[in-house]
Amino acid sequence: MNTKELFNDHVMATYGRFPLTLTEGKGTRVRDDQGREYLDFCMGIAVCSLGHCHPKVVTAIQEQAAKLIHVSNLYFTDNQGLLAEEINQEHVKLPGKLFFSNSGAEANDGLIKSARRYGHLKPQADGKPRFEVLTFKQSFHGRTLGSLAATGQEKIHQGFDPLLTGFRYLPYNDICALEGAVSSETVAILLEPIQGEGGVNVATGEFLEAIQALCKKNDLLLFFDEVQTGFGRCGDAMAWRVNAPGIEPDGISWAKGMGGGVPIGSFWLSDRIVDQEKEVKLSSLMNAGSHGSTYGGNPLVCAASLATLKEIREQDLAGNATYQAQRIRNEIESWGSPVVTEVRGLGLLLGIGLNPTLIPTEDGETCALKIVKELMAKGLLVPPAGPETFRLLPPLNVTNEEIDEALSIIKSVLSNYDTNPS
Repeated sequence: MNTKELFNDHVMATYGRFPLTLTEGKGTRVRDDQGREYLDFCMGIAVCSLGHCHPKVVTAIQEQAAKLIHVSNLYFTDNQGLLAEEINQEHVKLPGKLFFSNSGAEANDGLIKSARRYGHLKPQADGKPRFEVLTFKQSFHGRTLGSLAATGQEKIHQGFDPLLTGFRYLPYNDICALEGAVSSETVAILLEPIQGEGGVNVATGEFLEAIQALCKKNDLLLFFDEVQTGFGRCGDAMAWRVNAPGIEPDGISWAKGMGGGVPIGSFWLSDRIVDQEKEVKLSSLMNAGSHGSTYGGNPLVCAASLATLKEIREQDLAGNATYQAQRIRNEIESWGSPVVTEVRGLGLLLGIGLNPTLIPTEDGETCALKIVKELMAKGLLVPPAGPETFRLLPPLNVTNEEIDEALSIIKSVLSNYDTNPS
């Protein structure tokens, strides 16, 4: 029985999988069960920040697996403390504390729970807790019941109502819409600095600053979902700093690229004082018994994450992300192709917008999905981001030669639909 048959018989069909079975990978390359090699610019959807099987990550996992794989969070482990120190001091660079989970959805659930805790500490005028979190249309925060409800996409909600209450969705990058958005029940604002799944939409610095001002004015918590954008992917350790370096958020969620391929997530809360009389820190609201995870932050995943984040920092891979992004933009612009409407994003989270009028599709197929399939046939793996955009998510240590190879493949595919080929 082949792999596809095994999946058909035994695995839930919750994913629209491409007809490709991958068996091994090294760096930017993966190989399928037929022995064909592909250039991987999907990287598990921005997960493998250092590429596949990076030697420092492999060594960290091997050494830790031979020493101690898992113990309960009832006990201390050195790797979790060292990883928290690395993130706090070298990446966030703001005083705060972390909770380790297994995924980005779990991390966002932690932020939502933290907001509700704050709503009890700082209630409405009538004493009722504040609980509402404002998020944004086309956002994506995960598929647990909490993070699903926070996600501003109706297609993600279908069939799962009634959703968890306490969320409203505002238009992204619309400062005017912020005015009057806050109700007496509102306690926090949660947003992605770049909407990855929603089409690679970048929040402007002015928009982020307006949100921060709104939060300060109304005593709201400001949360950033950096699950896809964090740890160098967008040209800075934290993506919000690229366009709004002066902002100091109250909470941040991460996952994906922080582990080099192992399942790890985390959320961070600021140490700022939120009750002057009692000197209560925001991070202390999530106290013993308020939250937990059996596997979160175990010695194995923390060893892999620590190796990954140190390599990103020590090799200035955020700088390489910025450098390669500019090379990509310059090359695509030089084509003058009417098929490409724009290149959106920051660093190595880039969305290539497509002109759907030039790409004929069959029923039920988007132009983005069609192009993704054709790129795969040519040996390049990329994920779609909505109906008219595909993403480029190479590892942060990608080379000039690998970027040039990918661009050559993209140009060869798009030129088939170019009414004015160069």
